[in-house]
Amino acid sequence: MTDTKKPNRKRKIAKRIWLNEMEERELKRKAKKAGVSQSGLVRSLIRGYEPKEKPGKELFEALRQLSAIGNNVHQLTAKANALGFIDAPMLHKDVKEWRAFRADIVRRFISPDGG
Repeated sequence: MTDTKKPNRKRKIAKRIWLNEMEERELKRKAKKAGVSQSGLVRSLIRGYEPKEKPGKELFEALRQLSAIGNNVHQLTAKANALGFIDAPMLHKDVKEWRAFRADIVRRFISPDGG
């Protein structure tokens, strides 16, 4: 006997819409540009967000490098605090600025508008 139970989904309401050919092309283009499914694009629009274009690999490489730099600064801060020979408040300030910079990159290049 096979299990015919449907998978448990978060979204249980299906909607059927009618589009002309131009609207269909535009929906596909925008979803692909944003790196989301067509359904995901429609849900974002319903919530008032206009998804941004999916960032290139360069941005993700930059974020990886920034994370490595942040990790190094964090290690320097820990060592400075332990040995007491470096300006710990200055390093803490730099870490705070780095985190704000990283969050700004994510906000501008990754998060949907309104996010």
